Amino acid sequence: MADARMWRFAAGALALAAVAAAGWAVRDVPAALGARPSGERARRMRRSRQFRGSAFQNATPSPVLPPGTTGEMAREFLFGRQRRTPRLPVPLMTPSSDNAATPGSDLDVVWYGHSSALVEIESRRVLFDPVWSERCSPSSLLGPRRLHPAPVALHELPEVDAIVISHDHYDHLDMATVRTLVRTQSAPFLVPLGVGAHLERWGVPASRIVELDWEEEASIAGLRFVATAAHHFSGRLFVRNPTLWTSWVIAGERRRVFYTGDSGYFDGYAAIGETHGPFDLALIQIGAYSPGWPDIHMTPEEAILAHLDLRARLLLPVHWGTFNLALHAWSEPVDRLWREAKARDVRLVVPRPGERFSVDDPPPVDGWWQTIA
Repeated sequence: MADARMWRFAAGALALAAVAAAGWAVRDVPAALGARPSGERARRMRRSRQFRGSAFQNATPSPVLPPGTTGEMAREFLFGRQRRTPRLPVPLMTPSSDNAATPGSDLDVVWYGHSSALVEIESRRVLFDPVWSERCSPSSLLGPRRLHPAPVALHELPEVDAIVISHDHYDHLDMATVRTLVRTQSAPFLVPLGVGAHLERWGVPASRIVELDWEEEASIAGLRFVATAAHHFSGRLFVRNPTLWTSWVIAGERRRVFYTGDSGYFDGYAAIGETHGPFDLALIQIGAYSPGWPDIHMTPEEAILAHLDLRARLLLPVHWGTFNLALHAWSEPVDRLWREAKARDVRLVVPRPGERFSVDDPPPVDGWWQTIA
């Protein structure tokens, strides 16, 4: 009898949990999908050179995949032996007296993991692609889960001057993070065309949204922000390419920073380097590549080529280590990048998540990730 009561209790608890989860999904998942642009926002999008037909397009067509690529990926997913998560916890650094701003430096950086980073340029703070949720997904129950915690709580961030978003994929644009930043920060959000519709649905006032097309720019807190080209795609679910994707140039009086966002390698980097470079720092995407999508994420070797095209002094790899988004081994992107950087004489910095460094005096690359891979 006791066993029967226990099973009835367990079944009831599971049923209540299922109802609660379903209720959450009905309430929050649709909101996390964002909103379709409409009105003047949609009309402005249609005037963009990047908007063709009914969606945004890359400047150059995507390559045709070799026959058999999909089958090879399926076999790798089922039978591949790569370790796609670290064996040991990822070492984190948190704000302390040992991790304070570098005296006399006018260009410091903190990488929080994946593509989230804080750049302090000439005493102004710029936050890139902040994602603090446990999963990069419209659901808190499903989707890629963090491989390490955020090194600092979102409400503990210092006051920032600008929040920069590269595109609307879940690992770069997170509803819960945006909603928190609306309450805890007063900075404007700089986003590609169309992304403002998502932000407005999540409670960001229109006065705090700056939407730019490629090669449009805005001046915020004495810094110049330029939306530049990338080779990628967009969409929260079902609809592909309803909003624009972009890379970013941030220029002060003396310092220049470039952020790729997500992108395949393309000849646009040379043009960006020629027009807007040289750069003191380039934050370049290196992870989640695959033969199945060569046009949307760079390999580590292509990241080195992009860095050279951009004429940057120091390369900070991003888009690796925090979420498992591809079939390669967890440490493979940065291992390959380090090897290629040494071969091409490229200055590289690979900080631990949460570690602050000065671009003028970055810590030496010590292979910390190899001890936990």
